[in-house]
Amino acid sequence: MKGPYDLAIVGGGMVGASLAVALDGMGLRIALIEAVPHDSDAQPSFDERTTALSNGSRRILETLGVWPAVAPAATPIAKIHVSDRGRFGFARIDAAEQNLAAMGYVVPNRALGAALWAPLARSADVDVFCPAQVRQVTPGEQSVTLALTAAGEEVALKARLVVAADGAQSAVRAAFGVDAEVRDYESTAVITTILPQRFHEYVAYERFTDSGPLALLPLADGRCTLVLTLDPKLAELAMSWSDAEFIAEVQRRFGFRLGRFLKVGRRVPYPLSLTRSERTSAGRCVIVGNAAQGLHPVAGMGFNLGLRDVASLAELIAEQCTANTRDLGAGSVQGEYDEWRATDRGGIIGFTDGLVRLFANRLGVVQRLRNLGLLTFDVMPPAKAALSRLSTGGSGRVPKLARGVALR
Repeated sequence: MKGPYDLAIVGGGMVGASLAVALDGMGLRIALIEAVPHDSDAQPSFDERTTALSNGSRRILETLGVWPAVAPAATPIAKIHVSDRGRFGFARIDAAEQNLAAMGYVVPNRALGAALWAPLARSADVDVFCPAQVRQVTPGEQSVTLALTAAGEEVALKARLVVAADGAQSAVRAAFGVDAEVRDYESTAVITTILPQRFHEYVAYERFTDSGPLALLPLADGRCTLVLTLDPKLAELAMSWSDAEFIAEVQRRFGFRLGRFLKVGRRVPYPLSLTRSERTSAGRCVIVGNAAQGLHPVAGMGFNLGLRDVASLAELIAEQCTANTRDLGAGSVQGEYDEWRATDRGGIIGFTDGLVRLFANRLGVVQRLRNLGLLTFDVMPPAKAALSRLSTGGSGRVPKLARGVALR
């Protein structure tokens, strides 16, 4: 039996690792449990995909001290262009008009994983159990017992507070009796990189089509990350197409704004759904990231929302440390976290899900109103500023880390 730990974080992906980095140095004894090493090809969080970071997320990573390691691989988004294929509606958001250096940044997940795990390898506060599988979670009044298989050995550890950062199918969340609503969008995102004939000029494109949205995110070398949403059967077929056939289909859906598409990388399919935990805490457990909410990638807000979960929780734990309260699970952390995250979480889930539903609606009157809405948005600076605040969590109580204020 190991412990008792002040905190056990189950899941060392982007959200779980960020929380461990945020709490490192506070004098807490922390266990970080992850099934797959961060630099393994099999690691699902730090794979070949990219993540669109908001300015709020960049500031959090800056305050945590990991942005300098991420920045060389990050590509700024100077503008966002939203359009509806076959219709006249479009909207544009320009970073310069918002007095921003960039609307956000596109970062390879592998670069983010390396930057987050580097300080953890040097930490005296964080005990890393990796590769390790959680076999059983036993909640108790005074602590939580976790039974692990780590490096071929059976290990048991106790923790006063457990953080569920183990993804949309969270076993920890389930162990605490918390259900999650799952809504299958009945679509699959085919993700790859694609090289256009013309340089993207750091513009991110979101194009809605009758069969689902298509996103192109700029990369530094002139390529773009492509997220192509398709019906599951068509997605399965698309995986078998030749590169020429696949490029032709993308060209048909996107058009020639960037000229012809010349090359495409390896394609990877990801089924899409909305997963929403009915609660964000239970007993001595706090639920963060995809374990709390797994979103459609349409607006690129999933990790950014999860990182604000981290920043909020880390701030509350830091306050407990300042008050010399070592039993983190017995205090007010859970209730304060639930209250703090409710508005931001509800707003982003509603916005993302509503966007998917709005652009999937094929009724003529809805399409006409939708296009009118895009054009109206394009000429309304206050609406663009409001959307920018929504995407960065700029409304309500903003975490210290997102304001550039260190926790210690």
